[in-house]
Amino acid sequence: MDRPWEADTGAKLWRRLGKSALEMGNTSASPSCPDIWELDNGDIAVIGRDLTAVYGDRLPPDVSIGPDERLVVIPRNMLVAAKPDIPDA
Repeated sequence: MDRPWEADTGAKLWRRLGKSALEMGNTSASPSCPDIWELDNGDIAVIGRDLTAVYGDRLPPDVSIGPDERLVVIPRNMLVAAKPDIPDA
């Protein structure tokens, strides 16, 4: 399948967007998921709960999840905290 965009598996985690899960109170013992990172090529990596199976049959008609994709959910406060780090364009 020829896609206009493909993830660069050689890209490295460059900088966290927002605050860590520990800072946000979204983890109790260690700085584990969820998290949002900018990669060194500008793409974004999101670490969250894999809820692909839960939402798979509830997607709007114009949304699909490819066989090599997953729908992940993160707490709203993580994305809100990342907003200042996300460029407008």
